[in-house]
Amino acid sequence: MNIEVLLIMAIYGRQFFPQELPVANLTHVLYAFANINPDSGEIYLSDLWADINAPLLGKSSQSSSSNLYGCLQQMYILKKQNRNLKVMLSIGGWTYSSNFPAAASTISKRAAFASSVVSLVQNLGLDGVDIDWEYPSDDTQANNFVLLLQEVRSALDKLGGSLQTPYHFLLTVASSANPAVCQNWQLSEMDQYLDFWNFMAYDFSGSWSSVSAHQANISPSGNGSTPFNTETGISYYIARGIASDKIVLGMPIYGRSFEKTNGIGQSFQGVGQGTWESGVYDYKVLPLLGATEVYDESIGASYSWDTSKKEIISYDNPLVAVQKGKWIQSMNLGGAMWWESSADGRGSRSLIGSVMSVLGSRIQNVTNQLLYPNSTYANIKDGMPGFSSLPLANISNLTIYTSGAHSSSGLDITSSILGTTIAKSSSEVRTTIDSSCSGNAAINSYAGTTTTMDISLPGNTASNPSSGIVTPLRNSSSQITTVSSLLGTATIVQSSQPSILIQYQNL
Repeated sequence: MNIEVLLIMAIYGRQFFPQELPVANLTHVLYAFANINPDSGEIYLSDLWADINAPLLGKSSQSSSSNLYGCLQQMYILKKQNRNLKVMLSIGGWTYSSNFPAAASTISKRAAFASSVVSLVQNLGLDGVDIDWEYPSDDTQANNFVLLLQEVRSALDKLGGSLQTPYHFLLTVASSANPAVCQNWQLSEMDQYLDFWNFMAYDFSGSWSSVSAHQANISPSGNGSTPFNTETGISYYIARGIASDKIVLGMPIYGRSFEKTNGIGQSFQGVGQGTWESGVYDYKVLPLLGATEVYDESIGASYSWDTSKKEIISYDNPLVAVQKGKWIQSMNLGGAMWWESSADGRGSRSLIGSVMSVLGSRIQNVTNQLLYPNSTYANIKDGMPGFSSLPLANISNLTIYTSGAHSSSGLDITSSILGTTIAKSSSEVRTTIDSSCSGNAAINSYAGTTTTMDISLPGNTASNPSSGIVTPLRNSSSQITTVSSLLGTATIVQSSQPSILIQYQNL
Protein backbone atom coordinates (compact mmCIF):
# COMPACT_ATOMS: atom_id res chain seq x y z
CA MET A 1 0.00 0.00 0.00
CA ASN A 2 1.06 3.59 -0.62
CA ILE A 3 -0.15 6.22 1.82
CA GLU A 4 0.19 9.99 1.75
CA VAL A 5 -0.67 12.58 4.37
CA LEU A 6 -2.72 15.60 3.27
CA LEU A 7 -2.45 18.49 5.73
CA ILE A 8 -5.62 20.51 6.22
CA MET A 9 -3.52 23.70 6.36
CA ALA A 10 -2.04 22.97 2.92
CA ILE A 11 -4.91 24.79 1.19
CA TYR A 12 -3.82 28.06 2.78
CA GLY A 13 -0.23 29.28 2.36
CA ARG A 14 0.89 26.14 0.53
CA GLN A 15 -2.02 26.45 -1.94
CA PHE A 16 -2.16 22.66 -2.29
CA PHE A 17 -5.57 21.10 -2.92
CA PRO A 18 -6.82 17.49 -2.98
CA GLN A 19 -6.97 17.32 -6.78
CA GLU A 20 -3.18 17.74 -6.83
CA LEU A 21 -2.65 14.45 -4.98
CA PRO A 22 -0.94 11.77 -7.15
CA VAL A 23 -3.86 9.43 -6.52
CA ALA A 24 -2.87 7.00 -9.29
CA ASN A 25 0.11 6.08 -7.09
CA LEU A 26 -1.78 6.02 -3.78
CA THR A 27 -3.99 3.53 -1.97
CA HIS A 28 -4.71 5.66 1.11
CA VAL A 29 -4.75 9.33 2.08
CA LEU A 30 -4.52 10.36 5.74
CA TYR A 31 -6.40 13.64 6.16
CA ALA A 32 -4.64 15.41 9.04
CA PHE A 33 -5.54 16.38 11.74
CA ALA A 34 -8.69 16.13 13.85
CA ASN A 35 -8.53 17.27 17.47
CA ILE A 36 -9.65 15.63 20.73
CA ASN A 37 -11.72 17.11 23.52
CA PRO A 38 -9.89 15.99 26.68
CA ASP A 39 -12.94 16.60 28.87
CA SER A 40 -15.50 14.57 26.90
CA GLY A 41 -13.25 12.27 24.86
CA GLU A 42 -14.96 13.26 21.62
CA ILE A 43 -12.98 14.04 18.48
CA TYR A 44 -13.84 16.96 16.23
CA LEU A 45 -12.69 18.61 13.02
CA SER A 46 -10.05 21.24 13.67
CA ASP A 47 -10.77 23.56 10.72
CA LEU A 48 -14.44 23.55 9.73
CA TRP A 49 -13.88 26.05 6.91
CA ALA A 50 -11.23 24.01 5.13
CA ASP A 51 -12.76 20.64 6.02
CA ILE A 52 -16.45 20.99 5.20
CA ASN A 53 -17.44 24.57 4.30
CA ALA A 54 -15.05 26.11 1.76
CA PRO A 55 -16.80 26.27 -1.65
CA LEU A 56 -13.78 24.89 -3.50
CA LEU A 57 -16.01 23.59 -6.29
CA GLY A 58 -18.54 26.40 -5.99
CA LYS A 59 -22.07 26.47 -4.58
CA SER A 60 -25.19 26.94 -6.67
CA SER A 61 -28.13 28.94 -5.35
CA GLN A 62 -30.12 25.67 -5.33
CA SER A 63 -27.55 23.82 -3.20
CA SER A 64 -28.83 22.17 -0.06
CA SER A 65 -27.61 23.77 3.15
CA SER A 66 -26.92 20.24 4.38
CA ASN A 67 -24.35 19.49 1.68
CA LEU A 68 -20.70 18.75 2.42
CA TYR A 69 -18.14 21.10 0.88
CA GLY A 70 -14.48 21.85 1.53
CA CYS A 71 -11.57 19.46 1.16
CA LEU A 72 -13.62 16.49 2.33
CA GLN A 73 -16.06 16.95 -0.54
CA GLN A 74 -13.09 16.79 -2.90
CA MET A 75 -11.75 13.70 -1.13
CA TYR A 76 -15.07 11.88 -1.63
CA ILE A 77 -15.07 12.78 -5.33
CA LEU A 78 -11.51 11.47 -5.62
CA LYS A 79 -12.79 8.20 -4.11
CA LYS A 80 -15.49 8.02 -6.79
CA GLN A 81 -12.89 8.70 -9.45
CA ASN A 82 -10.35 6.21 -8.01
CA ARG A 83 -12.10 3.23 -6.41
CA ASN A 84 -8.81 1.94 -4.98
CA LEU A 85 -8.30 5.12 -2.92
CA LYS A 86 -9.22 4.99 0.78
CA VAL A 87 -9.50 8.23 2.76
CA MET A 88 -8.86 8.15 6.51
CA LEU A 89 -9.11 10.87 9.13
CA SER A 90 -5.90 11.23 11.12
CA ILE A 91 -6.53 12.15 14.75
CA GLY A 92 -4.06 13.96 16.99
CA GLY A 93 -0.58 14.48 15.63
CA TRP A 94 2.11 16.33 17.53
CA THR A 95 -0.04 19.45 17.96
CA TYR A 96 -3.06 17.78 19.57
CA SER A 97 -1.51 14.74 21.25
CA SER A 98 -1.51 16.36 24.69
CA ASN A 99 -5.29 15.81 24.70
CA PHE A 100 -5.05 12.02 24.41
CA PRO A 101 -4.15 11.04 28.00
CA ALA A 102 -7.30 12.55 29.51
CA ALA A 103 -9.53 11.49 26.61
CA ALA A 104 -8.45 7.85 26.92
CA SER A 105 -8.47 7.71 30.72
CA THR A 106 -12.03 6.50 31.44
CA ILE A 107 -14.56 4.05 30.04
CA SER A 108 -17.07 6.81 29.27
CA LYS A 109 -14.54 9.01 27.47
CA ARG A 110 -13.25 6.11 25.37
CA ALA A 111 -16.84 5.28 24.41
CA ALA A 112 -17.43 8.92 23.44
CA PHE A 113 -14.21 8.89 21.40
CA ALA A 114 -15.34 5.79 19.49
CA SER A 115 -18.86 7.09 18.98
CA SER A 116 -17.55 10.35 17.53
CA VAL A 117 -15.24 8.36 15.22
CA VAL A 118 -18.26 6.50 13.85
CA SER A 119 -20.22 9.74 13.39
CA LEU A 120 -17.41 11.40 11.45
CA VAL A 121 -16.71 8.33 9.32
CA GLN A 122 -20.32 7.86 8.23
CA ASN A 123 -21.10 11.57 7.86
CA LEU A 124 -17.96 12.52 5.93
CA GLY A 125 -17.70 9.45 3.70
CA LEU A 126 -14.45 8.10 5.14
CA ASP A 127 -12.88 4.64 5.09
CA GLY A 128 -11.48 4.70 8.62
CA VAL A 129 -9.25 6.57 11.03
CA ASP A 130 -5.58 6.80 11.94
CA ILE A 131 -4.72 7.55 15.57
CA ASP A 132 -1.54 9.58 15.96
CA TRP A 133 -0.84 9.72 19.70
CA GLU A 134 2.67 11.12 20.21
CA TYR A 135 3.24 9.41 22.64
CA PRO A 136 1.89 7.37 25.58
CA SER A 137 4.48 8.12 28.27
CA ASP A 138 3.86 5.50 30.96
CA ASP A 139 2.27 2.11 31.57
CA THR A 140 -1.13 3.58 32.42
CA GLN A 141 -1.32 5.59 29.20
CA ALA A 142 -0.06 2.61 27.20
CA ASN A 143 -2.79 0.41 28.66
CA ASN A 144 -5.43 3.06 27.99
CA PHE A 145 -4.23 3.25 24.39
CA VAL A 146 -4.99 -0.47 23.98
CA LEU A 147 -8.44 -0.01 25.52
CA LEU A 148 -9.09 2.97 23.24
CA LEU A 149 -8.16 0.95 20.15
CA GLN A 150 -10.39 -1.89 21.31
CA GLU A 151 -13.34 0.49 21.69
CA VAL A 152 -12.81 2.10 18.29
CA ARG A 153 -12.33 -1.24 16.54
CA SER A 154 -15.58 -2.55 18.01
CA ALA A 155 -17.48 0.58 16.98
CA LEU A 156 -16.13 0.52 13.41
CA ASP A 157 -16.95 -3.17 13.06
CA LYS A 158 -20.50 -2.49 14.22
CA LEU A 159 -20.82 0.31 11.66
CA GLY A 160 -19.45 -1.86 8.86
CA GLY A 161 -21.74 -4.74 9.76
CA SER A 162 -24.82 -2.51 9.70
CA LEU A 163 -24.45 -1.72 6.00
CA GLN A 164 -26.40 -3.58 3.32
CA THR A 165 -23.06 -4.81 2.00
CA PRO A 166 -20.74 -5.19 5.02
CA TYR A 167 -17.52 -3.19 4.86
CA HIS A 168 -14.32 -3.32 6.90
CA PHE A 169 -13.48 0.19 8.09
CA LEU A 170 -9.78 0.74 8.74
CA LEU A 171 -8.03 1.50 12.01
CA THR A 172 -4.31 2.35 12.08
CA VAL A 173 -1.82 4.14 14.30
CA ALA A 174 1.19 6.36 13.66
CA SER A 175 4.10 4.73 15.48
CA SER A 176 7.54 5.86 16.58
CA ALA A 177 10.73 4.51 15.01
CA ASN A 178 12.58 4.97 18.30
CA PRO A 179 12.49 1.83 20.51
CA ALA A 180 13.07 3.98 23.60
CA VAL A 181 9.81 5.84 22.95
CA CYS A 182 7.66 2.73 22.61
CA GLN A 183 9.33 0.44 25.14
CA ASN A 184 6.26 0.61 27.40
CA TRP A 185 3.77 0.22 24.56
CA GLN A 186 1.79 -3.01 24.53
CA LEU A 187 2.57 -3.68 20.88
CA SER A 188 1.08 -7.15 20.50
CA GLU A 189 -2.09 -6.13 22.37
CA MET A 190 -2.45 -3.07 20.12
CA ASP A 191 -1.78 -5.08 16.99
CA GLN A 192 -4.91 -7.25 17.27
CA TYR A 193 -7.08 -4.18 16.64
CA LEU A 194 -5.02 -2.60 13.86
CA ASP A 195 -4.97 -2.98 10.10
CA PHE A 196 -1.43 -1.60 9.81
CA TRP A 197 1.19 0.54 11.52
CA ASN A 198 2.35 3.84 9.99
CA PHE A 199 6.00 3.73 11.04
CA MET A 200 7.37 7.28 11.21
CA ALA A 201 10.98 6.75 10.12
CA TYR A 202 11.91 10.43 10.04
CA ASP A 203 12.87 13.29 12.36
CA PHE A 204 15.82 11.30 13.68
CA SER A 205 17.60 14.66 14.00
CA GLY A 206 16.83 18.35 13.93
CA SER A 207 17.19 21.61 15.83
CA TRP A 208 17.19 19.67 19.12
CA SER A 209 20.24 17.59 18.12
CA SER A 210 23.75 18.09 19.44
CA VAL A 211 25.37 17.57 16.02
CA SER A 212 24.28 17.76 12.39
CA ALA A 213 22.88 14.35 11.55
CA HIS A 214 20.84 12.28 9.12
CA GLN A 215 17.12 12.47 9.78
CA ALA A 216 15.82 9.37 7.97
CA ASN A 217 18.68 6.93 7.27
CA ILE A 218 17.99 3.22 6.76
CA SER A 219 21.08 1.80 8.49
CA PRO A 220 23.33 2.85 11.39
CA SER A 221 26.09 5.31 10.60
CA GLY A 222 29.63 4.14 11.17
CA ASN A 223 30.87 7.57 12.22
CA GLY A 224 28.02 8.15 14.65
CA SER A 225 26.47 10.88 12.53
CA THR A 226 22.95 9.85 13.46
CA PRO A 227 21.48 8.68 16.77
CA PHE A 228 18.82 6.46 15.19
CA ASN A 229 18.17 4.32 12.14
CA THR A 230 15.21 2.63 10.49
CA GLU A 231 16.56 -0.93 10.58
CA THR A 232 16.76 -1.03 14.38
CA GLY A 233 13.24 0.31 14.81
CA ILE A 234 11.67 -2.11 12.34
CA SER A 235 13.52 -5.03 13.93
CA TYR A 236 12.21 -3.98 17.35
CA TYR A 237 8.59 -4.23 16.17
CA ILE A 238 9.08 -7.53 14.36
CA ALA A 239 10.81 -9.07 17.39
CA ARG A 240 7.70 -8.24 19.44
CA GLY A 241 5.32 -10.03 17.14
CA ILE A 242 4.31 -7.40 14.60
CA ALA A 243 4.13 -8.95 11.13
CA SER A 244 6.43 -7.13 8.73
CA ASP A 245 3.68 -6.79 6.12
CA LYS A 246 1.60 -4.73 8.58
CA ILE A 247 4.37 -2.12 8.91
CA VAL A 248 4.23 0.79 6.46
CA LEU A 249 7.51 2.69 6.12
CA GLY A 250 7.10 6.43 6.62
CA MET A 251 9.43 8.74 4.69
CA PRO A 252 9.93 12.53 4.77
CA ILE A 253 9.23 14.87 1.87
CA TYR A 254 11.19 17.63 3.54
CA GLY A 255 14.69 18.36 4.79
CA ARG A 256 16.09 19.42 8.15
CA SER A 257 18.91 21.94 8.09
CA PHE A 258 22.00 22.62 10.18
CA GLU A 259 24.02 25.85 9.83
CA LYS A 260 27.61 26.78 10.64
CA THR A 261 28.79 23.19 10.64
CA ASN A 262 31.91 21.55 9.24
CA GLY A 263 30.10 18.47 8.00
CA ILE A 264 27.75 15.66 8.86
CA GLY A 265 28.13 14.54 12.45
CA GLN A 266 29.70 17.86 13.49
CA SER A 267 28.52 20.61 15.84
CA PHE A 268 26.29 23.34 14.36
CA GLN A 269 24.85 26.75 15.20
CA GLY A 270 21.33 27.51 14.00
CA VAL A 271 19.03 25.78 11.56
CA GLY A 272 18.13 28.33 8.88
CA GLN A 273 14.91 29.95 7.77
CA GLY A 274 13.12 26.95 6.27
CA THR A 275 10.12 27.03 3.93
CA TRP A 276 7.26 27.21 6.41
CA GLU A 277 9.05 26.81 9.75
CA SER A 278 12.60 27.33 10.94
CA GLY A 279 15.01 24.60 9.90
CA VAL A 280 12.55 22.66 7.73
CA TYR A 281 12.57 22.93 3.92
CA ASP A 282 10.06 21.51 1.47
CA TYR A 283 11.81 18.82 -0.55
CA LYS A 284 10.75 20.42 -3.83
CA VAL A 285 13.06 23.43 -3.22
CA LEU A 286 16.09 21.24 -2.46
CA PRO A 287 18.97 21.32 -2.99
CA LEU A 288 19.20 25.05 -2.39
CA LEU A 289 21.17 27.17 -4.84
CA GLY A 290 24.90 26.66 -4.30
CA ALA A 291 24.56 23.33 -2.49
CA THR A 292 25.68 19.91 -3.72
CA GLU A 293 23.79 16.67 -3.07
CA VAL A 294 25.63 13.85 -1.33
CA TYR A 295 24.29 10.28 -1.45
CA ASP A 296 25.52 7.72 1.08
CA GLU A 297 24.34 4.37 -0.26
CA SER A 298 25.95 2.47 2.62
CA ILE A 299 23.39 3.79 5.10
CA GLY A 300 20.56 4.82 2.75
CA ALA A 301 20.74 8.56 3.28
CA SER A 302 21.40 11.80 1.42
CA TYR A 303 21.94 15.46 2.21
CA SER A 304 22.97 18.72 0.59
CA TRP A 305 26.22 20.48 1.53
CA ASP A 306 26.94 24.14 0.93
CA THR A 307 30.64 24.63 1.61
CA SER A 308 30.50 28.42 1.49
CA LYS A 309 27.52 28.74 3.85
CA LYS A 310 28.60 25.68 5.86
CA GLU A 311 25.04 24.40 5.76
CA ILE A 312 23.87 20.79 5.68
CA ILE A 313 20.27 19.82 4.91
CA SER A 314 19.31 16.18 5.52
CA TYR A 315 16.60 14.81 3.20
CA ASP A 316 15.81 11.88 0.94
CA ASN A 317 16.65 12.38 -2.73
CA PRO A 318 15.37 10.11 -5.55
CA LEU A 319 18.33 7.73 -5.17
CA VAL A 320 17.45 7.18 -1.51
CA ALA A 321 13.77 6.85 -2.40
CA VAL A 322 14.54 4.06 -4.86
CA GLN A 323 16.81 2.40 -2.29
CA LYS A 324 14.03 2.55 0.30
CA GLY A 325 11.58 1.07 -2.18
CA LYS A 326 13.91 -1.88 -2.69
CA TRP A 327 14.44 -2.16 1.07
CA ILE A 328 10.65 -2.28 1.60
CA GLN A 329 10.56 -5.21 -0.81
CA SER A 330 13.48 -7.03 0.79
CA MET A 331 11.96 -6.67 4.27
CA ASN A 332 8.46 -7.62 3.05
CA LEU A 333 7.02 -4.46 4.57
CA GLY A 334 3.44 -3.42 3.97
CA GLY A 335 4.17 -0.37 1.87
CA ALA A 336 5.22 3.28 1.93
CA MET A 337 3.93 6.45 3.56
CA TRP A 338 5.00 10.07 3.07
CA TRP A 339 4.80 13.25 5.13
CA GLU A 340 3.44 15.31 3.47
CA SER A 341 1.78 15.71 0.10
CA SER A 342 2.36 19.37 -0.80
CA ALA A 343 6.18 19.23 -0.63
CA ASP A 344 7.00 16.60 -3.28
CA GLY A 345 9.02 17.34 -6.40
CA ARG A 346 7.86 16.88 -9.98
CA GLY A 347 8.79 14.39 -12.67
CA SER A 348 12.03 12.53 -12.05
CA ARG A 349 12.49 14.48 -8.79
CA SER A 350 9.29 13.10 -7.25
CA LEU A 351 10.01 10.95 -4.20
CA ILE A 352 6.63 9.25 -4.43
CA GLY A 353 7.23 8.50 -8.10
CA SER A 354 10.72 7.18 -7.33
CA VAL A 355 9.42 4.71 -4.74
CA MET A 356 6.56 3.74 -7.04
CA SER A 357 9.03 2.92 -9.81
CA VAL A 358 10.05 0.04 -7.54
CA LEU A 359 6.76 -0.86 -5.81
CA GLY A 360 4.27 -0.18 -8.60
CA SER A 361 3.51 -3.83 -9.34
CA ARG A 362 2.80 -4.52 -5.65
CA ILE A 363 0.17 -1.84 -5.10
CA GLN A 364 -2.74 -3.08 -3.00
CA ASN A 365 -6.10 -3.30 -4.76
CA VAL A 366 -9.01 -3.03 -2.31
CA THR A 367 -12.20 -1.17 -3.26
CA ASN A 368 -13.22 1.77 -1.11
CA GLN A 369 -16.64 2.53 0.38
CA LEU A 370 -19.03 4.99 -1.26
CA LEU A 371 -22.35 4.13 0.41
CA TYR A 372 -23.15 6.14 3.53
CA PRO A 373 -26.96 5.96 3.87
CA ASN A 374 -26.98 7.57 7.32
CA SER A 375 -24.79 10.58 6.54
CA THR A 376 -26.12 13.92 7.74
CA TYR A 377 -24.88 15.48 4.48
CA ALA A 378 -27.31 15.16 1.60
CA ASN A 379 -24.68 14.95 -1.14
CA ILE A 380 -22.71 12.23 0.71
CA LYS A 381 -25.90 10.29 1.41
CA ASP A 382 -26.80 10.52 -2.29
CA GLY A 383 -23.31 9.61 -3.54
CA MET A 384 -22.26 13.14 -4.58
CA PRO A 385 -24.53 13.48 -7.64
CA GLY A 386 -23.18 15.63 -10.45
CA PHE A 387 -19.55 14.83 -9.72
CA SER A 388 -17.74 11.89 -11.27
CA SER A 389 -14.27 13.45 -11.09
CA LEU A 390 -12.44 16.57 -9.94
CA PRO A 391 -11.29 19.22 -12.43
CA LEU A 392 -7.56 19.29 -13.04
CA ALA A 393 -5.84 21.85 -10.89
CA ASN A 394 -5.30 25.33 -12.37
CA ILE A 395 -6.62 24.72 -15.89
CA SER A 396 -10.43 24.88 -15.71
CA ASN A 397 -12.35 27.58 -17.61
CA LEU A 398 -9.25 28.63 -19.50
CA THR A 399 -9.40 31.89 -21.47
CA ILE A 400 -6.43 32.75 -23.70
CA TYR A 401 -5.28 36.34 -24.15
CA THR A 402 -2.68 36.67 -26.90
CA SER A 403 0.44 38.78 -26.54
CA GLY A 404 -0.38 42.47 -26.28
CA ALA A 405 -4.08 41.94 -25.52
CA HIS A 406 -4.65 44.18 -22.54
CA SER A 407 -6.24 47.46 -21.60
CA SER A 408 -5.38 50.23 -19.21
CA SER A 409 -8.30 49.23 -17.02
CA GLY A 410 -6.96 45.71 -16.63
CA LEU A 411 -8.71 42.36 -16.86
CA ASP A 412 -11.87 42.37 -14.77
CA ILE A 413 -12.13 39.39 -12.43
CA THR A 414 -15.19 39.45 -10.20
CA SER A 415 -16.93 37.08 -7.83
CA SER A 416 -19.41 36.25 -10.59
CA ILE A 417 -16.73 34.24 -12.41
CA LEU A 418 -15.31 32.39 -9.43
CA GLY A 419 -12.66 29.88 -10.48
CA THR A 420 -11.99 31.39 -13.90
CA THR A 421 -8.39 31.04 -15.06
CA ILE A 422 -6.85 33.57 -17.42
CA ALA A 423 -3.71 32.98 -19.47
CA LYS A 424 -1.94 35.81 -21.26
CA SER A 425 1.22 35.51 -23.35
CA SER A 426 2.69 38.92 -22.75
CA SER A 427 5.13 40.74 -20.53
CA GLU A 428 2.30 42.23 -18.50
CA VAL A 429 -0.87 40.92 -16.86
CA ARG A 430 -3.33 43.15 -15.04
CA THR A 431 -6.11 41.86 -12.78
CA THR A 432 -8.83 43.99 -11.26
CA ILE A 433 -10.99 43.25 -8.21
CA ASP A 434 -14.02 45.50 -8.72
CA SER A 435 -16.84 46.60 -6.44
CA SER A 436 -18.86 43.41 -6.94
CA CYS A 437 -16.25 41.44 -5.00
CA SER A 438 -16.82 41.53 -1.26
CA GLY A 439 -14.82 40.08 1.60
CA ASN A 440 -11.35 38.64 1.26
CA ALA A 441 -9.94 37.61 -2.09
CA ALA A 442 -6.80 36.03 -3.42
CA ILE A 443 -5.15 35.87 -6.82
CA ASN A 444 -2.85 32.96 -7.48
CA SER A 445 -0.33 33.41 -10.30
CA TYR A 446 1.18 30.55 -12.25
CA ALA A 447 4.15 30.25 -14.58
CA GLY A 448 3.18 27.32 -16.76
CA THR A 449 1.34 25.14 -14.25
CA THR A 450 3.57 26.03 -11.29
CA THR A 451 2.39 28.46 -8.64
CA THR A 452 4.71 31.43 -8.31
CA MET A 453 3.04 34.15 -6.25
CA ASP A 454 -0.06 34.68 -4.14
CA ILE A 455 -1.51 38.19 -4.02
CA SER A 456 -4.09 38.71 -1.29
CA LEU A 457 -6.32 41.77 -1.55
CA PRO A 458 -8.46 41.80 1.64
CA GLY A 459 -11.78 43.54 1.09
CA ASN A 460 -10.42 45.19 -2.05
CA THR A 461 -13.13 47.14 -3.86
CA ALA A 462 -13.24 50.20 -6.08
CA SER A 463 -14.13 52.29 -3.03
CA ASN A 464 -11.64 50.55 -0.75
CA PRO A 465 -8.36 50.24 -2.69
CA SER A 466 -6.25 48.44 -0.12
CA SER A 467 -2.70 47.47 -1.03
CA GLY A 468 -1.83 44.00 -2.21
CA ILE A 469 -0.11 41.59 0.17
CA VAL A 470 2.47 39.53 -1.67
CA THR A 471 3.55 36.05 -0.53
CA PRO A 472 6.03 33.89 -2.50
CA LEU A 473 4.78 30.39 -3.25
CA ARG A 474 6.12 27.37 -5.08
CA ASN A 475 8.55 28.58 -7.69
CA SER A 476 9.99 31.82 -6.43
CA SER A 477 12.79 31.68 -9.03
CA SER A 478 10.39 32.34 -11.91
CA GLN A 479 11.63 35.90 -12.41
CA ILE A 480 8.50 37.82 -11.52
CA THR A 481 10.07 41.20 -10.95
CA THR A 482 7.27 43.56 -9.94
CA VAL A 483 4.02 43.13 -8.08
CA SER A 484 1.98 46.18 -7.15
CA SER A 485 -1.54 47.28 -6.40
CA LEU A 486 -3.21 50.55 -7.45
CA LEU A 487 -6.89 51.42 -6.96
CA GLY A 488 -7.83 47.78 -6.71
CA THR A 489 -5.68 46.62 -9.63
CA ALA A 490 -2.81 44.17 -9.11
CA THR A 491 -0.15 44.41 -11.80
CA ILE A 492 2.33 41.60 -12.32
CA VAL A 493 5.35 42.18 -14.56
CA GLN A 494 7.47 39.15 -15.39
CA SER A 495 10.72 39.10 -17.25
CA SER A 496 11.47 35.60 -18.47
CA GLN A 497 8.44 33.30 -18.54
CA PRO A 498 6.44 33.04 -21.79
CA SER A 499 3.07 33.16 -20.03
CA ILE A 500 1.33 33.48 -16.68
CA LEU A 501 -1.87 31.87 -15.48
CA ILE A 502 -3.95 33.75 -12.94
CA GLN A 503 -6.73 32.12 -10.93
CA TYR A 504 -9.14 34.13 -8.82
CA GLN A 505 -10.75 32.57 -5.76
CA ASN A 506 -13.12 34.12 -3.21
CA LEU A 507 -11.88 32.94 0.22
